[in-house]
Amino acid sequence: MSVDISSLPPNVQERLLRLQQQQQTLRTILTQKQQLELELTEVDQALSELEELTDSAIIYKSLGSLLVKSKRTKVTNELNERKDLLDMRIKVLSKQEERLQSQVKDLQTKIQRDLRPLSP
Repeated sequence: MSVDISSLPPNVQERLLRLQQQQQTLRTILTQKQQLELELTEVDQALSELEELTDSAIIYKSLGSLLVKSKRTKVTNELNERKDLLDMRIKVLSKQEERLQSQVKDLQTKIQRDLRPLSP
């Protein structure tokens, strides 16, 4: 049984709209977090490979569509900085995710409570 949204009280309509917006925001955050976690895995793999090389090993890093010769220590430092940044961004997104999940759950509860009197 579906309910015509326009027949709902304005406060319920507003909550439903907010719920949809928050769910979309949550999906966006989850997608961003997943992409960052994938990049973090790649950085960890690259660092792991670099650890096995000697300082005299020839290293190339990608710079746009070019491969440029670089020093192992420089590349390792850049990757460690990137890893720190990714870790920080993932933590921020995780906090946003938790907060939004809580808000979505709260809104769902309020909407269900508001709709109970309307159900036969």
